[in-house]
Amino acid sequence: MEIDTYANDPSRWGASLANLSELMIACLDARRAQSVVEVGAYAGDLTGVLLDWASGSGATVWAIDPSPQPKLIRLDEERSDLELVRDTSLEALKSIPIPDAAIIDGDHNYYTVSEELRLIGERAPGADVPLLMFHDVCWPHGRRDDYFAPAQIPVDYRQPMARDGGGLVPGEPGTRPGGLPYPRAAATEGGARNGVLTAVEDFVAGREGLRLAVVPAFFGFGVVWHRDAPWADAVAEVIGPWDRNPVLERLEANRVFHVAAAHAQLVRASRSEALLRRLLESSAFSLAERLSRLRKRAGVAPEQSAVSKDAVRRALSE
Repeated sequence: MEIDTYANDPSRWGASLANLSELMIACLDARRAQSVVEVGAYAGDLTGVLLDWASGSGATVWAIDPSPQPKLIRLDEERSDLELVRDTSLEALKSIPIPDAAIIDGDHNYYTVSEELRLIGERAPGADVPLLMFHDVCWPHGRRDDYFAPAQIPVDYRQPMARDGGGLVPGEPGTRPGGLPYPRAAATEGGARNGVLTAVEDFVAGREGLRLAVVPAFFGFGVVWHRDAPWADAVAEVIGPWDRNPVLERLEANRVFHVAAAHAQLVRASRSEALLRRLLESSAFSLAERLSRLRKRAGVAPEQSAVSKDAVRRALSE
């Protein structure tokens, strides 16, 4: 199948779970899934991958998103094997059929993920729990909440959010100017009831027989299954070698460091450009330019180059 993992990722952050589609599809095949629910379908990048897979396996795909983008809406109109549910996950998971597998990649915070898992677990207890797959179980959302609509999160579960305009940087538990822009992220990383991975771990700890694997790549791919399920060994064979692999951990740490560093450099360059453009419009700078030329002609500062708007324009063009 052909996958454009950057279709909605122009900055090349690797934000789409489609980057991990080979592993995800292998898990679905190991489960022999005939129905899959995708929570947080957005523009349908991953949905398209799932539909390509479903066309060969005869499976049905359910996509849950309260605000589907045009591409996803077109997929729903074109494909009979896709069921689009335009509702929040916490409403949709109460009524749609329990699937063989569920992919959770919606609102990246402890409360939402915990509630999604509670709804699934109550309807499919014990070894009947679906194969569960998650995105963003590593940095930055593994241990830090992010809220699509903060007002929808109960106050008792809502972490204080950053208010200083800073962004997220690997290794920084708070925020920092120039960091990756997550304006509704928790102000501080870590602690109880904070982050996607924390929610998944608490779910696993509260139920017997569950296993959690974490693939530390592209912001983290998590897989949960029951050890007594008839397909458990097949899934373990697929995902086990990738679970918390130290080489992948180092690669991902290096990758997110450079993603954050490149963004910080872009922010600095943008601020410098904005400053230079304001200088071009400044009457004080026009006066300084004339004075600089006069001083040079008078021989007061012959060794200095005259300050000029042309020099600023050349710098901007470069």
